Amino acid sequence: MEPEKPSFFSTRFIRFLGGKNLLFGLITLLILGCIIFIYDKVSFIFYPIIVFLQTVVLPVILAAIAYYLLRPILRILEKWKIPRVWGILIIYLGLAGIITLLVILVFPFLKGQFTNLINEFPQYFMEMLHQIQSFVQGSTFNSFLAKYNFDLDQVMSNITKDLSDTVKDTAGKLGSGIATGITGLISTLTGILLAIVTVPFILFYLLKDGEKLPKFILKMFPPRMRDDAAHLFHKADRQISSYIQGQIIVAFCIGVMITIGFLIIDMDYAIVLGFLAMITSVVPYLGPIIAITPAAIIAIVTSPIMLVKLAVVWTIVQLVEGKFISPQVMGKSLHVHPITIIFVLLTAGSLFGVPGVVLGIPGYAVLKVLVTHLFYLYKKRYNRQEPDPTMEYEVENWKDE
Repeated sequence: MEPEKPSFFSTRFIRFLGGKNLLFGLITLLILGCIIFIYDKVSFIFYPIIVFLQTVVLPVILAAIAYYLLRPILRILEKWKIPRVWGILIIYLGLAGIITLLVILVFPFLKGQFTNLINEFPQYFMEMLHQIQSFVQGSTFNSFLAKYNFDLDQVMSNITKDLSDTVKDTAGKLGSGIATGITGLISTLTGILLAIVTVPFILFYLLKDGEKLPKFILKMFPPRMRDDAAHLFHKADRQISSYIQGQIIVAFCIGVMITIGFLIIDMDYAIVLGFLAMITSVVPYLGPIIAITPAAIIAIVTSPIMLVKLAVVWTIVQLVEGKFISPQVMGKSLHVHPITIIFVLLTAGSLFGVPGVVLGIPGYAVLKVLVTHLFYLYKKRYNRQEPDPTMEYEVENWKDE
C-alpha cells in the first residue's frame, strides 16, 4: 500500500509561509482589497445612496438623541397608567411650552449679550496682548529675550497687523462670496429646516415604537444568532443611553454652577460664558478648555484679582463635577480611559468635524461593545470558554422588558 501523499497545504513551502491559516488570511485580505478597489472605481453608482444618507442622517441623529433624553420621562408616565400615545402628547406639549418660554424670555437677552461679546472680544484680546507685553518688558525676561535678539515690540506689531489683515480679508471674502455661495447657503438652510421639521415626526414614532424596533430586527436573524444579537442591542442601547443622558445632565450642572460662580465674582458676560460652558461641556475634556479660554482673556484684561477669582471658581466647579456629579450621573458605564477619549475626539474631529467630536465617544462605545462581543464569541468557540451568565441574564431581562 502506497503512503499517502502530503496535501498542498501541508508541504514545507506552505509551512514556511506560516501554515494554511495564515495563507487563507492573506488570500482573504487580498480579495477584500480587490473588492474595495472595484467599488472605489464604480463609486458614482452609490452617489444617490450617499445623498440620501446625508439628507437623512441629521434628523435621525437629532431624533435619536431626543429619544434617549425623553424615554425615561415616557416610562415614568406609563408607570402612572398613562397610555403611551397620551404620554407622548404630554411630553410634546411640555416641550412646546419650555421652548416658547426660552424664545420669549431667554433668547433675546442671550442674543444681545452674545453680540456684545463678539464685538468686544477683539478689544479684550488686544488688551491682553498689551498687558503681556508690558509685563515681559518690566521683568527679567526682557534681558533674556534681548540676549537672543528677540524684538517683542516687532512681534506684537506683526500680531496686530495680522489680526487687522485677517479681519479685512474675511470681510472682503464674505462680501465677494455672497453671490457665489448663495446656492450653498440656500441648500444648507433647506437641510437644517427639513431636519427641524422632520425631527418631531421621527421622534414621535421612535417614542411610540422604539421599544419594538430591536425585537423586530431580531426576527431577521437566524434563531441561533438571536441571543448574541439581543445582547449586542441591549448593551449598545445601555451605553448610548447612559452617555447621552449623563453628558447632558453633567453639562447642564456645569453651566449652572459656572454661571452662579461668575455672577458671584461679578465677571462681565457671566450668563453668556456660563451658557457657552454648558454647550461645550457636552464634549468631554476638550469642551472645558474651549469654555475657559474667553473667560480667562476677559479676567486677565479686567484685573489680576479677577483672574484669581476665575481660577477659584473654575477649580471648585471642576472638583464638584469630577468628584460628585459625574460619578453619580455617569458612573462607570462607558469604561473608556481618558487618554482613549482624547484620541477618539481628535481622530473623529479630524475626520468628520464638529459632528465627529460630538458623536465620536458614543460611536466608539458602540464599536467597543461589538468588538468585545465578537472577541468573546471567538474565545468561546476556539478556547471552549464557558458561556457568560451575565450575558444570558441580560438577554432574558431585555426580552422581558
